Amino acid sequence: MSERIEAGSGPSGPARPLPAEAAPFDAIGLSRMLLRSIRSGALATLDPDGTPFASLVTIATDSDGTPLMLLSRLSAHTRNLLADPRCSLLFSQGGKGDALAHPRLTVVGRAAQSTEARARARFLARHPKAKLYADFPDFGFFALDPSAGHLNGGFAKAATLTRDQLLLDLAGADAIVAGERGAVEHMNADHADALALYAVGSGTDAGLPWRLTGLDPEGMDLMAGDRTARVLYPERVSDMGTLRKSLVAMAAQARTTGTEA
Repeated sequence: MSERIEAGSGPSGPARPLPAEAAPFDAIGLSRMLLRSIRSGALATLDPDGTPFASLVTIATDSDGTPLMLLSRLSAHTRNLLADPRCSLLFSQGGKGDALAHPRLTVVGRAAQSTEARARARFLARHPKAKLYADFPDFGFFALDPSAGHLNGGFAKAATLTRDQLLLDLAGADAIVAGERGAVEHMNADHADALALYAVGSGTDAGLPWRLTGLDPEGMDLMAGDRTARVLYPERVSDMGTLRKSLVAMAAQARTTGTEA
């Protein structure tokens, strides 16, 4: 229903979702927010006989938004991926009321095992309890290289996305990627008050113990218990000096807004 209203219908056949760049809402921004903020989702793989097989997995993202998973080779979905890497991941925001009224994103692509230290660090920052079993011999980190995305943003909001629209271009931002861990540790150790301001400024509840789990040229990822928040900078940053200035300005603005309120 939502796709027909969004894309319209015509004599040529069933309506299709609009490309993200033609959608009358920020399909790219909403999709990237879902990628960065959802911590678990449905993974669909293919059984050896071609039967679709769906299971629940925990999710994090690499610096560019590439979905990351920690999977056991004892699981059916992992055996399926090792035989056929084609898969899809459903990121669903959920919430009160009708489940279909809330945004969800399906990412289609191919998953492969990753030995990148950054993938491990970012996943465990997002899922600290996974440290208990991450080094078990049957577990491994996997990255899903997306080929396309399908967004349903709620009633009358549907769009398709390309790989480049889903992922963040990291060109020229090597310093941010390299300095991420140090910045995350520094912010969590010395600037918990600022993290709380950023979270509240993004529309989340006050009074929660927010901590930073990752940052990239476009924004930062916060978590408090099972709650997450995606906070965008006013402008893209490409070096640590610009990032520092942006964070200071954002905290000052948040304090001013809070005082005025």
